Amino acid sequence: MGQSKRANNSSEEELQSSGNRIKSAEFQKLKITMTNSESKLSDALRSASGARAVDSARITKFTKALSGSSVILEKLRELAWNGVPPDMRPSIWRLLLGYASPNPDSRGRLLTRKRLEYVDCASQYYDIPETERSDDEINMLRQIAVDCPRTVPDVTFFQQEQVQKSLERILYTWAIRHPASGYVQGINDLVTPFLMVFLSEHLDGGMESWSVSDLSPQKISNVEADCYWCLSKLLDSMQDHYTFAQPGIQRLIFKLKELVHRIDERVSRHMEEEGLEFLQFAFRWLNCLLIREIPFHLVTRLWDTYLAEGDALPDFLVYICASLLLTWSDELLKLDFQEMVMFLQHLPTQNWTHHELEMVLSRAYMWHVMFNNSPRHLAS
Repeated sequence: MGQSKRANNSSEEELQSSGNRIKSAEFQKLKITMTNSESKLSDALRSASGARAVDSARITKFTKALSGSSVILEKLRELAWNGVPPDMRPSIWRLLLGYASPNPDSRGRLLTRKRLEYVDCASQYYDIPETERSDDEINMLRQIAVDCPRTVPDVTFFQQEQVQKSLERILYTWAIRHPASGYVQGINDLVTPFLMVFLSEHLDGGMESWSVSDLSPQKISNVEADCYWCLSKLLDSMQDHYTFAQPGIQRLIFKLKELVHRIDERVSRHMEEEGLEFLQFAFRWLNCLLIREIPFHLVTRLWDTYLAEGDALPDFLVYICASLLLTWSDELLKLDFQEMVMFLQHLPTQNWTHHELEMVLSRAYMWHVMFNNSPRHLAS
């Protein structure tokens, strides 16, 4: 209980020191909701060191959750929200996304079937002569080929020829199978966490030392299949984010603007007075699920929370974006329009560790508890 109280005190200090000006009545409400949510908040804050996901007691909890005749997904989501042990991440991500069966007896058989299905799709749509493609398909494949080398350019692993070929095959096959959206720039970023996690089952050491050419064609095919199906499952809950005019993202930008105004009216008013539109920075944040805004070594930890949120991810993503933005509330108040645009398009997160990310997530969680059911806020 003392540890929970310390977590709550840390959270209150963080809220106040970040420059957020929440009205006192609302802050009292927040303290009440925090008390009612001590366990989750305490876990989130104690994970700031990055050790939270790998300590032995936590691994034991995950092991227990994965044992038995069927995995209870709600329990697994609760555990995964605060970070997944890296060695368990591939199996747990497949389960959280509904790609792998909760029943261990049928899991292997179903994975084999889905992997073969991907091979059939790639053979049918990707591994064909260009003469058999329509003009639209040729143009789409060319755009994907242009975007693949631009994907996570500061991580040399993604510049390997085989990695880019796998990325291209996954994206093109997905786009052909999802004609309502087709390929949209930004979806290429969304494959990269899956590639990293599923390759980690087959390659040892740090990512900087990996070479995909060391893997057999069968293993590469399985990794591609897992990435393809997990991408499909992820985007099922946000289909209109990538259809024409991307109305889902437009809707989240509006909600983000309203939320920031509710939490920190000073920053909201300053941005408005300077003529800064949320679309000018938040579109990329939401389109790429913040992959380009934080160091890549923190992305999989962020995605543990994403996948634990399940279908509620788009809604919670708004709170994460608000928390990220208001990390620099005091700095933003000193900037003019052009300076804010440059700052928000090039966030100073390059030296971030797990600590900074965990604080963003814990603030987002608290604000979600506090504001999400408010009748005055975030109307669809």
